[in-house]
Amino acid sequence: MNDLRLSSQDFFDWRKALLKKGGRVVDLDWLLDIGGGISWSQLQLLSLDAFSSIELNASKDQIEAIWEIHLEHHTPLQHLLGRCPWRDFELEVSSDALIPRQESELLVDFAQELVGEQDEGTWADLGTGSGALSVALARSLPGWIGHAVDCSTRALSLAKKNLQRLAPNENVHLHIGSWWQPIEPWWGAIDLVLANPPYIPDDLVKDLDPVVRDHEPHLALCGGSDGLSSSKLVISGAMEGLAVGGWLILEHHFDQSESVMEIMHQNGLEEVTYKNDLQGISRFAIARRP
Repeated sequence: MNDLRLSSQDFFDWRKALLKKGGRVVDLDWLLDIGGGISWSQLQLLSLDAFSSIELNASKDQIEAIWEIHLEHHTPLQHLLGRCPWRDFELEVSSDALIPRQESELLVDFAQELVGEQDEGTWADLGTGSGALSVALARSLPGWIGHAVDCSTRALSLAKKNLQRLAPNENVHLHIGSWWQPIEPWWGAIDLVLANPPYIPDDLVKDLDPVVRDHEPHLALCGGSDGLSSSKLVISGAMEGLAVGGWLILEHHFDQSESVMEIMHQNGLEEVTYKNDLQGISRFAIARRP
């Protein structure tokens, strides 16, 4: 008997039993999708046909074990599976770097809007982490030279794996160090910089969901007493690091928009504006070197 194939009724009885153990529906359905190969659309179709069946990519026991570890230890499902879909590719992820969030995909969309049809240039991803932004930029701007920077050797190693697998033929250099410092030889010649720096105020970290607080690197979360320490460093280096007319796009905390844009103005940047996230909240600041 193939224990990977379940009738519609058996599948939904099993799913209901898993949810009775705890956790969120959205998280379980994510696990069923990425771990079990049952997409949301398949799930909807299955619910409409009581006589249909479906085949899992992993056994029920394997999926149950992952779900129970997640519930007991608050371990992110992405870490338990070692992968995370993001934009149009799937990243390798681990506790060495922040799990890329869906809203951060917008950074790449904004970047593409700003550079338009420019087929050559230089970009930098400051604080690359898993390399999500670097992979996306390398794939969407194939004629450009890229620089992926991180102060964590373990995060940079993870980014290297993702770049080698997902953008192997692109011209991307990896640098260990803090923000602008390791790419000093290219200062004044960088046309586009993306950054998603740590922005959680230190005293709020303890209140984060245990899935985040206990398993993701605090180096990528803690932004100092006001949450702006790293953002200030990125912005303060922009006038020297960017090429004339170069763009900086920075993600920040949901309540930091006005502060971040004011810091950009104070540092001499122009065309300062903001963009909203998927919930309509101002979460991205954009500015240009005059």
